[in-house]
Amino acid sequence: MDFYRDIDQYADRTAVITEQGERLTYRQFLEDGDKLLQEIPARSVLFLICRNCLESVCAYIGALRKGVVPVMVNSGIDAQLYQQLYEAYHPSFVYAPRDWSQHEDLPVLGGYRGFVLRSTEWEQDYELNPELALLLTTSGSTGSPKLVRQSYTNITANACSIAEYLGILPEDRAITTMPMSYTYCLSIINSHLLRGASVIMNEYSVIQRQFWEIFRKLEPTTFGGVPFIYEQLKALRFGRMQLPSLRYITQAGGKLSKEMAEEFNGICQEKGIKLIVMYGQTEATARMSYLPWERAQEKAGSMGIAIPGGSFSLIDVDGKEITRPDTVGELIYTGQNVTLGYAQGYQDLSKGDENHGVLHTGDMAKRDEDGFYYIVGRKKRFLKMYGNRVNLDEVEGILKKQGYSCVCAGEDDRMRLYTTEKEESRQQEMKEFISRALNFTSRSFEVIYIEEIPRNEAGKVLYSALGSERKTIPAK
Repeated sequence: MDFYRDIDQYADRTAVITEQGERLTYRQFLEDGDKLLQEIPARSVLFLICRNCLESVCAYIGALRKGVVPVMVNSGIDAQLYQQLYEAYHPSFVYAPRDWSQHEDLPVLGGYRGFVLRSTEWEQDYELNPELALLLTTSGSTGSPKLVRQSYTNITANACSIAEYLGILPEDRAITTMPMSYTYCLSIINSHLLRGASVIMNEYSVIQRQFWEIFRKLEPTTFGGVPFIYEQLKALRFGRMQLPSLRYITQAGGKLSKEMAEEFNGICQEKGIKLIVMYGQTEATARMSYLPWERAQEKAGSMGIAIPGGSFSLIDVDGKEITRPDTVGELIYTGQNVTLGYAQGYQDLSKGDENHGVLHTGDMAKRDEDGFYYIVGRKKRFLKMYGNRVNLDEVEGILKKQGYSCVCAGEDDRMRLYTTEKEESRQQEMKEFISRALNFTSRSFEVIYIEEIPRNEAGKVLYSALGSERKTIPAK
């Protein structure tokens, strides 16, 4: 079963709702997508320049149905980074908003509403693996030539698992809160269309007034968000909002702190809303785990259990499986949604399955006696401080709990605290506090002022972009 082919059965149900309230049935939506791509040969590479709109999702599903392989690119991508991606993959076609500044000189083959389809100068003189369905950037490397190769099996298997554990109903309406070029948002679209539900294609962020106007007008039953979105919801006093249409909300794209999880669990229980915390990576198509909402309060801070059809294990530094509870090791996932591998350019698109259903996540985790997993940090987000292993994610959590706006990086015996706190006295307080909390000399820490914390389009911190120093509080 390929979900994007089987959704014809929903015919007259509403598939997509626009921000303006226009509703397209599955029949209309699928006919438009099929017609848009009718002149493109199957197994072509298409750059799909995404916005959260009808035109983008129509082309995405149309491409899957035709056997065209889309590369999902956010329309807000930096021009130089886009050019690197374009030259690395030699796409035969580009589908983009009419007002998008790139490729205005390329021949037009057709269009759909506010988007236009163009052919490029590249002749596709390379082969595609027959299982290759989709190419996505990893969540932390937008603009990098490194893409994740997803198969048709990956997409359908993960959509089916998600729809099963969330209990998605045909009456559900999911509103987008993240770019559809991001695997989390794409998984929401896939899983809802699979069940004959509706997706509300929205381009506004939750901090914008227009988002909540659309919300109240179109009455979605669900939305998802990364931790940064939940921080914004907290600032907006989500607990005071009256949102009677909301049935459940999901969280993924990074670990939600235990305190934040407990707070939102309490809010959702009061409102009769299910909060479902999840865990995933682009390399696993999207989701790998979920925390059943009935256990949310009891297991606050946990990423939950493996999705239907998947399984987890933990390994130690020697690669041996860990069986003892509450013992930290690298998290390994096995399932049909584990993707084929990476690509660095068009030469890699003929490659087969390099992962064989097994993913080394790079996350460090532990498992409690009940079989629930807890992420403790990234494998590469640890420093050795005078022989002691220090988890940078935990340090950030400690500082955040004290009210400091800060992210951490560095190398062994030297931790850098990047902060948006401008006052020197405040920076010095931060440095002295963490020195006491971790029991290391203050010489071990360097405080660097930055105007804002760099994040990708999904709200995740871009640690690789840290380093644009503005003001440093030196070691004393």
